[in-house]
Formats: sequence, structure tokens, C-alpha cells
Amino acid sequence: MVRESIPLSDALFKVVFFGDGGVGKTTLIKRYLTGVFKSHSEITIGVDFHVKKLEIDGKRVGLQIWDFAGEDRFRFLMPSYVIGASGGIFMFDITRYSSLKNFNDWIEIFKRGYSGTDNQIPVLMVGSKIDLEYKRAVSRNEAYDIARKNSLYGYIECSAKNGQNVEDVFSEIGRLMLKKAGLL
Repeated sequence: MVRESIPLSDALFKVVFFGDGGVGKTTLIKRYLTGVFKSHSEITIGVDFHVKKLEIDGKRVGLQIWDFAGEDRFRFLMPSYVIGASGGIFMFDITRYSSLKNFNDWIEIFKRGYSGTDNQIPVLMVGSKIDLEYKRAVSRNEAYDIARKNSLYGYIECSAKNGQNVEDVFSEIGRLMLKKAGLL
């Protein structure tokens, strides 16, 4: 009997999360992976790595999720972790304007990692902590305008605490990477 080899994934993509410390990158990733919200996370030292499989438009996609530390002392490491990435997620806290103000620094560091490639990889902007709407310091329009002006591939707001749009963040970056790879 001959057995056909069934691929575990139609595509495997590396996606790098980046942004200031304390914006909720690790909390969002853990919520996505486990479905559980933990209000206190240890700070990420350097980078953390996770794998998740999902289905997008009938395609089996493996995501290698790289959670990059937000503290200044680790930023110099980021370009080497971006090498080989298929996508990125810049995350900021909608209640902390300074976390969006640092966007230009973060995107420049991110771009250094793929500067040798011939085209831009998909990057989403994600505003976190929308469960704290009453503390909002960054308007949706302002964040959207920054994403658009910098040719990012979209803007999504989410809450790791209540789960709002958590799945959407990952399925959207997966869909964008599938399109960029010509698989959708």
C-alpha cells in the first residue's frame, strides 16, 4: 500500500511582534495560544517563540510567532530576528500615547532586518487594550492614518482581556502573508 504524504501546513510563516514594553504583546499572544487572559506577565527578555496552526480560507497555515522584547536595551537585536520574516505586527497601547509615538523608531529597526529583500513584507498595526476605551489616548483615526501613511497593510484594535478581535489579528496577518506568497 502506498501512502500519500499529507502536508502538515500549506504554508509556514514567521511573524514578528514588536513595539514598546508593556503594550500587551506577550499577553495577546498567550491569549491567542491558550484562550486565557493573565493580567500579569513577566517581561520578555530578548525574544520568545511560539508556533500555532490555523486554517485560513481552506489553507492550513503554520505561524511561527516571534515575540520581541520592547525594552530599549534589546532593540539592537531586532534586525537579526526579522531576517526570514514573512510578516510583522507593530503593537501599541491605545491608552499610552508614547507607545505610538515610538512607531517610527520601531518600524525603522524592523525594516533593517529585511532591507536586502526586493519588496515589503506585510506589517499590521495593532492597538491593544480596547477594553480600556474610557482611558483612550490615541484615536482610531490617528492610528489608522499613521498605518496608511507608512504603507502598512492594515490596522486592528483588540483586547487580550476580553478576547475582542484576538483571532482577527492572527487570521488577518496570516491571510496577508498567504496573499503575498501567492497562495490566495
